[in-house]
Amino acid sequence: MKVLAAMSGGVDSAVAAARAVDAGHDVVGVHLALSRMPGTLRTGSRGCCTIEDSMDAQRAANVIGIPYYVWDFSERFKEDVVDDFVSEYRAGRTPNPCMRCNERIKFAALLDKARSLGFDAVCTGHYASIVVDENGDRELHRAADWAKDQSYVLGVLTAEQLAHSMFPLGSTPSKAEVRAEAAARGLSVAAKPDSHDICFIPDGDTAGWLADRVGVEPGPIVDAAGEVVGAHEGAHRFTVGQRRGLNLGVPAPDGRPRFVLEVRPVSNEVVVGPREALAVAELAGSRYTWAGRPPADATTEFACQVQIRAHGDPVDATARLRPAAGEEGDELVITPAVPLDGVAPGQTAVVYVGTRVLGQCTIDRTVSAVPALVGGKAAR
Repeated sequence: MKVLAAMSGGVDSAVAAARAVDAGHDVVGVHLALSRMPGTLRTGSRGCCTIEDSMDAQRAANVIGIPYYVWDFSERFKEDVVDDFVSEYRAGRTPNPCMRCNERIKFAALLDKARSLGFDAVCTGHYASIVVDENGDRELHRAADWAKDQSYVLGVLTAEQLAHSMFPLGSTPSKAEVRAEAAARGLSVAAKPDSHDICFIPDGDTAGWLADRVGVEPGPIVDAAGEVVGAHEGAHRFTVGQRRGLNLGVPAPDGRPRFVLEVRPVSNEVVVGPREALAVAELAGSRYTWAGRPPADATTEFACQVQIRAHGDPVDATARLRPAAGEEGDELVITPAVPLDGVAPGQTAVVYVGTRVLGQCTIDRTVSAVPALVGGKAAR
């Protein structure tokens, strides 16, 4: 096959490209220039898409012996990932930019361009596996190394995208083995630190970065009854489940810590309450997709597991489609067997059946397990 290897400049994508060559594919390497400041330099494990990363990818391609190009996707990245991130926070939601990048850049914009140029598949260094079932359908599964598993952030992929995707690292037992292989191949990125945090905020100061883009408007911090218990300098600084940095002027009657229960962008209020008020008995989202073949009848409740964070643990649950209240179309409704803590609108809920990723939804609303503790409201 003719394969386009997305090379970030890290060790995983370099080894994935090398394995694609070993498998006999005709491989071309490409680095995505996503930053609108391409001259910036990387700082340790923060940031990506810098000039240093591009050079690391170039050196890896040279060692592997494949052609290498840099494609400028910075404008598309700004519109589909960065601007989306800002607008979601402005609306009081908690977005996941890695999900949007995979959904709209790496496996949409990049894959579309690759297909138009005659490539059969895009290869990346994600830790996930593609399994072909008895009917020839492709399924997305967890990686062999659960500690490095990245199937969660790939949960947005559709059947058509899976048909043209390759993840050569999926069966690798550990990241240490990938680094050892990179060293044996003579790749200079063998010991390069993994990237972390949000790639387009390399200094890690998300609150400061957002303040420059959404503005800072002071407002009240209130309890579930609406009583003012503190003040904030910008609602964008808070997310559901947060405990630290609340700076409350009025202690809780029982003296226990309080947590953020809700962010209300219209009234510019941050609502706080006891930890048990974070418990969510149900979550739902109308922006859902299936990763491969969907359930035979998704309107009938089925058993599954749900994961709401990239490095979170899956929780037993049931799910089904039902008509969205007051809207056209359906929503994916997920009921965990045990209430979940700190679930925020804007987060992604990925549904698994065993190791298989069945699908995902962006959370639009949640239902409290203890509505009396959140002002008597069941949904938030």
